[in-house]
Amino acid sequence: MNNSAGTTARLLWAGLRALLVLTVLTGVVYPLAVTGIAQAAFPAKANGSEIKSEGKVAGSSLIGQSYTLPLKKGQDTPAPDLRWFQPRPSNGLGTNSVNPQYQLILSGATNRSGDNKELIQWVKEAKAAVVKDNSTPKYRVSPSDVPADAVTSSASGLDPDISPRYAKLQVHRIAERNGLDVRRVDELVSAHTDSRILGFMGEPRVNVLELNVALRELVGKGS
Repeated sequence: MNNSAGTTARLLWAGLRALLVLTVLTGVVYPLAVTGIAQAAFPAKANGSEIKSEGKVAGSSLIGQSYTLPLKKGQDTPAPDLRWFQPRPSNGLGTNSVNPQYQLILSGATNRSGDNKELIQWVKEAKAAVVKDNSTPKYRVSPSDVPADAVTSSASGLDPDISPRYAKLQVHRIAERNGLDVRRVDELVSAHTDSRILGFMGEPRVNVLELNVALRELVGKGS
């Protein structure tokens, strides 16, 4: 009986020691080591690819943002703030219906077929809005000038990038709204256009948040 109790106690103590050692190794040492390596080798990526403006974090370069005016009484959706470059539409986004206590935003695509009447109506309305919003007294946008990414949401609904074509389409409106020279704004877009990855993967793109941070600095300089 005593031998059995002693054996059980030794096994329990061995198991407890193993638990403590593994907890320290996998729960403390390993996470600290990985975090330290990440901070040393890839600090920007490890911290969420943050973009700063005026010394404060403006957001992540990996997640799209909306640039809208405060919601007015009677409005279901806020109007775009046309002083800023606008991202892709987010028709796929919805609010949390599981627990209304939390105002979570769910990402998702439009998920409609190309011949779906609802999608076709969305695209028509979005194209009309893009033409109207970006036309100025000196520059008229044609419906044929509107690229696909200006009127359709991405697979996640959180795409941080737009095509250079869509960014260029917004240049005249941005210049007029901010009292800037059109040429200077166009140069700003070109400077923030990223080429294909490794020269052949993907498409050229413009990160909207990075572009708007640069625009804020340009407006502040009064250029």
